[in-house]
Amino acid sequence: MSDFRYQLRRYMRFSEGLTNKYGITNLQYLLLLHVKAYENREWATITELAEKLQSHHHGVVALVSRCEKLGLIYRKRSALDKREVEIHLTPEGDRLVNILVDQHRNELLDLQDVFKVPSMHEFKHTL
Repeated sequence: MSDFRYQLRRYMRFSEGLTNKYGITNLQYLLLLHVKAYENREWATITELAEKLQSHHHGVVALVSRCEKLGLIYRKRSALDKREVEIHLTPEGDRLVNILVDQHRNELLDLQDVFKVPSMHEFKHTL
């Protein structure tokens, strides 16, 4: 379990360094990633993003506002439900998330043999 947590932290540190290099925070990257990840549509709601980010609604609203100021996303009223706001990637946001996804994938490929869920035997051995 210790090694698993170590590898997880190494990956997260890599991710933090990479996103900082591109001028955004890791949380901003995750927001962009989750907006892009919805199948059959190119947007997400604040509620959906709050769930994906495991964050509070008001925190996600603030995060969306910061990303909007950076020109990475924009808000649009839903055509079906005027109470709902859709969060969309701008072309710059889409370009940036594609670059970051490729680089994160390469790092994960390097870790695929190391970054594994420990067996129950390995887990009990560490206790």
